[in-house]
Amino acid sequence: MLNSNVELLVEDFGTGGILKKEKKLSISYIASHYIKPKKYGQLLFRLVNHFQPKNILEIGTSLGITTLYIALPDRRNNVVTLEGSIETARIAALNFQMENVSNINVITGEFSKTLPKTIKKLESLDFVYFDGNHRKLPTLNYFEQCLKIHNDKSIFIFDDIYHSKEMKEAWAAIKEHPAVTLTIDLFSLGIVFFIKQPAKQHFTLRF
Repeated sequence: MLNSNVELLVEDFGTGGILKKEKKLSISYIASHYIKPKKYGQLLFRLVNHFQPKNILEIGTSLGITTLYIALPDRRNNVVTLEGSIETARIAALNFQMENVSNINVITGEFSKTLPKTIKKLESLDFVYFDGNHRKLPTLNYFEQCLKIHNDKSIFIFDDIYHSKEMKEAWAAIKEHPAVTLTIDLFSLGIVFFIKQPAKQHFTLRF
């Protein structure tokens, strides 16, 4: 991916599902600017491996590298990943095929349309990785939708919680939500738990 100069037409959807602009980006640019460093992929792998969630959702597939980290611990898991850009989703699907991974279902389209339909088809959400629209209102909207089918063992992970003022505000609101009982702030990622306990706990760790 880092060595590919192939250009993709990437759609940029604004709040409310409005197509703001389309831009051409090389695969190497996307891989070097938008993919998390390896240690975060490995962390996601270990979380899935340890907690053994069965129904996994990723909002924001990109090239599918992070998706593979999430899907590979147990190929019996049901992994659904949502991607707004058709061409980016196509490359991700090729990566899944190259790695011979068949437990990933890629759904393409604007999140405000694909997420509600996806949630209706799932009985529960055990693990959700939010890496799509890095704005406050969409992030909180996706969070509220996913809460509809969460359980006390669910794990929600939010990417780039300090990316902007909006994301800082979204993260603060998520921490204070009544359903949230424990959070871990890794600066680049925020991890949310819903386990039943007497009081909320918030931890900040250097990672």
